[in-house]
Amino acid sequence: MAFTVPAPASPALGTSSSTPASSVAQTPQTQLVPGVPTQPIPGIQYQPGTGLPTAPSGSPPPAPAAVETPYTLGAGDRIRIDLFQAPQYSGEHDLQIDGSLNLPLVGPISVRGQTVEEATATLTRAYSQYLRRPNVTISLIRRRPLQIGIAGEVNRPGTYTIPIAADNPQLPRVTQLLEAAGGITQIADLRQVQIRRPQPNGGEQVINVDLWQLVQTGNLAYDVSLRDGDTIVVPETEVNLAEAPLLNTTSFSADSNQPVNIAVVGEVYRPGTYTVTGGVTRTPEAGVAGQASGAVTTPPTVTRAIQVAGGIKPLADIRRVQVRRLTRSAGEQVFEVDLWALLQQGDARQDAILQPGDTIVIPAVPDDIDAATATQLAAASFSPDKIQVNVVGEVTRPGTVEVAPNTPLNQAILAAGGFNERARESRVQLVRLNPDGTVSRQEIPVDFSQGIDAANNPTLRNNDIVIVSPSDLANVSDTIGSILSPLQGIFSILGLPFQFLRIFR
Repeated sequence: MAFTVPAPASPALGTSSSTPASSVAQTPQTQLVPGVPTQPIPGIQYQPGTGLPTAPSGSPPPAPAAVETPYTLGAGDRIRIDLFQAPQYSGEHDLQIDGSLNLPLVGPISVRGQTVEEATATLTRAYSQYLRRPNVTISLIRRRPLQIGIAGEVNRPGTYTIPIAADNPQLPRVTQLLEAAGGITQIADLRQVQIRRPQPNGGEQVINVDLWQLVQTGNLAYDVSLRDGDTIVVPETEVNLAEAPLLNTTSFSADSNQPVNIAVVGEVYRPGTYTVTGGVTRTPEAGVAGQASGAVTTPPTVTRAIQVAGGIKPLADIRRVQVRRLTRSAGEQVFEVDLWALLQQGDARQDAILQPGDTIVIPAVPDDIDAATATQLAAASFSPDKIQVNVVGEVTRPGTVEVAPNTPLNQAILAAGGFNERARESRVQLVRLNPDGTVSRQEIPVDFSQGIDAANNPTLRNNDIVIVSPSDLANVSDTIGSILSPLQGIFSILGLPFQFLRIFR
């Protein structure tokens, strides 16, 4: 049996859950009629003459909350029975494991699965065999701990035991169990949450709950109270980047301060598995993991994971970043985020919030990127602040220089102090270690007035090597020097006698 009905206003909800433990129930409660609200829900419009909810033009009608059902007795409940004609038979009793009561005069009687009103009628019939017109009242003194199961898109599915305090007999609600289960995942479908409630006849009642209406309107009518034996099922849905930020701020979402285990592969400097936290950071150098600074107040996101993985490489295609997400049904969802829209339009929705087990795949662009794009990528927060380039040969300060990502070759030469007087200034060699293990070498003409150009002034990558060779004149000078160097040694030996004679002068 499954139904979804409009929710009554909050005062009409959960009569049994809001009744104090010492209250006495003698008459049956007024039953709610499925499909017709007892009172209008604040903030929801209704169709004239039908009692059915409607919605403003252009938006779908809100899914109503589920009907509340009265509390039923079970093993572990403690009740007080009062017989006004026979006070010697009055007293407090605990329901046994089978839901029965062992009462004086009438013996064992089962009240399992009955409401307080139904149990009152049952005991009245039993005592009427021994007493004339017995006046029986039952008070619920202490509720039993509730056993509630939760499955689907929550972080810790399983069975939970919820104790009910004697001084606060309120029944737990759906959102409280979601919090206890570690919060919902990023693909939880709040519009289709189900409560599966066992019935005394062995059947099952399925109650549909739309928690998205609770998030949107704050109407507590949508936060249904639970009963012993209930099972909450949170189904999965497709990732909605527009709704994800709001979903993450609910009281029953996952804790944003908790680190998540994820994997980053593709065009990053250090692909692999990482434990990522939220926070603001920068990647100091290519291949060096960025560290969060200050208090963690934001959840881990795609850009944060890229920073931890050393930053993007120059050929990363940030328009087609993939997130592969595991579901509780052992499946996988794949969705794309466009980090270029984040850079150009400030679309923060593209910086998707991560959850444990996510894999981020950053593909490579099919062709070289243009100069304008390279400049903007270098300034992105998920690019490394610096890369290392080796400039060797005829420069003023040969060695490793640190430059910004996508720095052109000309600027790397200037960062090394520029050419010295021996340098061949017309051409240099660029040696690059490719990801497939090969080494490429090309000669590049040098023109300091040239802008970024793939052929004449290419952008550099981490660990590139720039070799500045000596000029022809420097080569001739070095050759002559190598020839004359032995003769200088001979002349030095021949001059020894003359130096010896100078001693006696």
